[in-house]
Amino acid sequence: MLMGTSTLHRSLRPVDVLVIAFLLVLSLIDIVFFRRISDAPMLIGVNVLSSIALIAVSSSSESGTSSLVKAVHNWYPVPTIFLVFKEMYIIIQSLARPDCDPLLIAIDHALFGTHPTVWLGAHSSPAVTEILQVAYVSYYFIMLTVGIETFRDQDRSKFSYVLFLIVYGFFLSYLGYVAFPAIGPRFTLHDFSQLNNELPGVWLTNGLRDIINAGESIPPNVSNAALYAQRDAFPSGHTEMTLISLYLAFHYRLKSRWVLLVFGSLLIISTVYLRYHYIIDVVGGILFMLFAVWSAPILFHWWERKRS
Repeated sequence: MLMGTSTLHRSLRPVDVLVIAFLLVLSLIDIVFFRRISDAPMLIGVNVLSSIALIAVSSSSESGTSSLVKAVHNWYPVPTIFLVFKEMYIIIQSLARPDCDPLLIAIDHALFGTHPTVWLGAHSSPAVTEILQVAYVSYYFIMLTVGIETFRDQDRSKFSYVLFLIVYGFFLSYLGYVAFPAIGPRFTLHDFSQLNNELPGVWLTNGLRDIINAGESIPPNVSNAALYAQRDAFPSGHTEMTLISLYLAFHYRLKSRWVLLVFGSLLIISTVYLRYHYIIDVVGGILFMLFAVWSAPILFHWWERKRS
């Protein structure tokens, strides 16, 4: 028997509806550009099956007592964010729209009279590079810390909103990548293959860079890495999501908020210093964060009213 509409409203949390809606949007993009997007049938199939599985898990979690099902329902957004990121990669690469880097470079130069990453490179040091590279990879740990601490508070309404806002922020940035594909200054203003020589760290920097490159689908030792790179420079998702996490940490007065503020501040500085982003990307991340924080409560409470 199919689940009734009222039962479906009660079982699906706002974040569940958000994920299903975004998978629908991606499927529509796959259908519209079916001939251009590689693996479009597979992507559509995965999106549909994932949505059905999410509805089933949500229903079981709300009506059952299985701790495993409840754990899956609470934490599935973590891998989902990464998997959707990979689908965005396939879509953006397949559409092969012109990169927006020339425009972003021109804006930065008009604002500062120079290329900020070039200027920072002339004032860099291995110790600073090492610290900022470690801060850059603290990205996911910052968000996980916020999620885990709010989950441990046993306030499920608070945890539900934290999940919603974080996932919502990610999805907004993904739409930004589709609208403004860009690869960033490490490919355009600098020689990517010489990054370790031009901006060396101390012990961990090179290895951490390799991990980040792998996460962005860049194979090791390729001659033209820019062809493979994720078009995810604008807006700076690292800036947007770090600011969202800090907003939540201070809004809910989490114990970790001051530690997160230190790591988060260094992380935002690192986005430009390490040549991942232009400064206008950071500005874009700030604007996307402000929009997310403003609009998320409207959407969240709209669905919560439907549930009740």
